[in-house]
Order: sequence, then structure tokens, then C-alpha cells
Amino acid sequence: MLYTNLKHLESAADLKKAVSENPNVMVICGRMGPMCIPVYEIAEELEDEYKHVKFFDMEFDNPEARIIRSLPEVQGFMGIPFTIYYRDGKVVRATSSIQTREQVKAILDKEFSTTVKA
Repeated sequence: MLYTNLKHLESAADLKKAVSENPNVMVICGRMGPMCIPVYEIAEELEDEYKHVKFFDMEFDNPEARIIRSLPEVQGFMGIPFTIYYRDGKVVRATSSIQTREQVKAILDKEFSTTVKA
């Protein structure tokens, strides 16, 4: 069980639904450990600032998390959490291990910009 204030994804079906119903999604797949907790906290803090992004967590050891653990984008990852960024149903970025607030914001700004390009 993950003790965060993020919306929890319990199954592969939950993940598929979240990604299909929301254009911009960030999923943190991890444990309640020292490399993961700061990333959950950053996501919780950024929810109000990035209302156009939906933030979720998924327990790394849940067998259903295989849907994330088997992504081609994470095959070389050695540390958790795996943080996956989806835009319009496709993985646009994936990171592993601890990230700073600045690193997360840079990814959110790049991948989920709200500005319209002419």
C-alpha cells in the first residue's frame, strides 16, 4: 500500500483507463522508500499548479504494475521509482530514481506545455 495523497492505480485496467481518459498523465511506480517518497511529495505539491496533468501512483511490487515494469522505455532502469509521462495515450518520457522538483517541472513544462504552437 502506498501512503500518498495521489490517486492510486491498482490494476493494469486502471492505468489504461487513466491514460485513455486524460491527455496528460504522470504515473509514479514505486514503494514507500527513501528514493520514492520525495517524488510522490513533489507530485502532490504540483497538482494544483499543473491542473491539466493528472497525477497517479502505482505500487511497484503489485503484480499489475508489470504493465509499467515491462515498458521498453524502462528496460535499462536500475532504481525506483519509475516515473512515466503519458501524452495522448503514449509514453513521452520515463525517468527512474529520485528526481528534484526542478527536474519534474522541466519535464512537465516540456511534455505537457499548455501553449499552442502556431
